[in-house]
Amino acid sequence: MTITRTEVVVIGVGTMGSAILWRLAERGVRVLGLERFAPGHDRGSGHGESRILRTAQHEDPAYVPLVKAAVRGWRELERQTRTSLLTMTGGLSVGPSDGMLIRGALEAAAVHGLECGIVPETEAAQRFPAHRMQPGDTAVWERDAGVVRPEQAIVAAARRAVELGAGLRTGVRVLGVEDGPGDTVLVRLADGLVQADHVVLAAGPWISQLVPRAALPLTVERKILAWFPAAEPRRFEPDRFPVFLRETPEGRWYGFPTLDHTTVKVAFHHGGLEVDPDEIDRTVTAADVAPLGDVVARHLRGLDPVAVRAATCMYTNTPDAHFALGTPAAYRHLTVVSACSGHGFKFAPAIGELAADLALGSAPELPLDLFALDRFAGSVVGNDRGDG
Repeated sequence: MTITRTEVVVIGVGTMGSAILWRLAERGVRVLGLERFAPGHDRGSGHGESRILRTAQHEDPAYVPLVKAAVRGWRELERQTRTSLLTMTGGLSVGPSDGMLIRGALEAAAVHGLECGIVPETEAAQRFPAHRMQPGDTAVWERDAGVVRPEQAIVAAARRAVELGAGLRTGVRVLGVEDGPGDTVLVRLADGLVQADHVVLAAGPWISQLVPRAALPLTVERKILAWFPAAEPRRFEPDRFPVFLRETPEGRWYGFPTLDHTTVKVAFHHGGLEVDPDEIDRTVTAADVAPLGDVVARHLRGLDPVAVRAATCMYTNTPDAHFALGTPAAYRHLTVVSACSGHGFKFAPAIGELAADLALGSAPELPLDLFALDRFAGSVVGNDRGDG
């Protein structure tokens, strides 16, 4: 059996894995990325043409320093790869003043002094005419928000990692991770073994399959993304129509400015079916898209409520919707990174740095208590965050 030896293995070169591979390669580490498909693929969670970046994190003010570090990271990756990845548009949150979305955004802004605040009703109607404000709605505007392009970002990070000396094997299916001889860890493949000093597992929906002894309470959710045609696309360009999150009686949902000068992407956050990532039905039916058409018709102006295209992706959820980042007690020399719970893409460059620190035994600059794996004991799955 063929055995490959390296310092660090990154399993999964998608949202987080590509950034981790890049950050480790920057440090001169001998690192190998293993990817079941290829960077930028549409089989997991890191696709769909757009992801929201927002700084006023309603999930927890503790995320704000992390997203600020991520913005610096995105700009750094853009410079290194000469690729446009992040477009700042500002961000709009709309919902009941006592709902989690509005309360959380204003709390994060107050704690960290962000340029973010309530927009008076008459001003909101003038500034955001595509939105039908409902009775009792509060609108909150934040300056530091925008759109990240996921496929391009993943490909750019992986490509830069390889330029810096990282190894990358695609079309490789990992069968498992186990303790190796001495102070090493083994990654078992169909055609051999990889022996390393440390493994970083960033395989998204497939994490639980690869480290069953970790007993992580992760669930995988099938999500529907849909694109609706604009009658006047210019009204929905990034400079006129910011990324948004809305909390309405139908649920929490979100959308983007047009990136193709024709359509606007809209999606619900949560409410999808729990699935096996290897058995997910990628066929999108009229029944799948109909609820999105209903909210578009009810809450937005200028969009045809009949979608012209749609796609599926997956959320990997933790019980509390915060990330999973750390070493499971049942495994040596392994760091789990992911379970983004629908709101993680924006953080990838910063998480890449933190995961690189953990893989090399360094103390991360930012606190990781919110992401600790030992918090899962006795947990119950269920959360309500997201923006992908």
